[in-house]
Amino acid sequence: MVPTPLRDYPEWHLGRQNYALWYLEINDQKLVDYLDGLRAHFSDFLLEPNSRQYHVTLFICGFLTDESKAYKDDFSFSEFEQQREILRKKNFASFELKIGSVDSFSSALFVEIQDARNILSLIRQKLGTVSNEIAALDYCPHITLGLYRENYNSDLILQKISELPVQYKHAEFELKIEHLTFGYYQAQTLQGKLYSYQHLFLGDSCCN
Repeated sequence: MVPTPLRDYPEWHLGRQNYALWYLEINDQKLVDYLDGLRAHFSDFLLEPNSRQYHVTLFICGFLTDESKAYKDDFSFSEFEQQREILRKKNFASFELKIGSVDSFSSALFVEIQDARNILSLIRQKLGTVSNEIAALDYCPHITLGLYRENYNSDLILQKISELPVQYKHAEFELKIEHLTFGYYQAQTLQGKLYSYQHLFLGDSCCN
């Protein structure tokens, strides 16, 4: 596994502060408790501190700027407004996702998200008509549990996954999505808090 050193990353943020993304909030307390339990099970492997709320990343926008873009990973408020209007016109209905099993990327432990109707890809496609996603890889919807703090052997992580208590192996959760969130985190704070900037309510849900 690939560890994440606990440090500032000036070569990435170049002094810029707010890194923006569209994401899905997770406010179901039973699901939060379940995710907390998973994180506790793997606590010996995960980097601390971690104050970032559980969420599903939908689309990574880049560094927020009021002015013209100076770097290729800058993202302007005018681009956000264009994305918001495109989503409003499309008027996606609220939808449900299912929580899957625990798995691992090379740098992070996560919980799979099952999107049987492929709604997330449709939303991402609309967002991508305005700007290219930053560092886009093959999209895999998930909830990150934490980053690895050392270079662990993958077999050790797989062994720990196999040792999960039965209630964590067969838990069934459905995530009801009634709004999308545009927000940001502070680039100088590793695993820092997410700050919501605006909610976009779906279908017949109430608007703000």
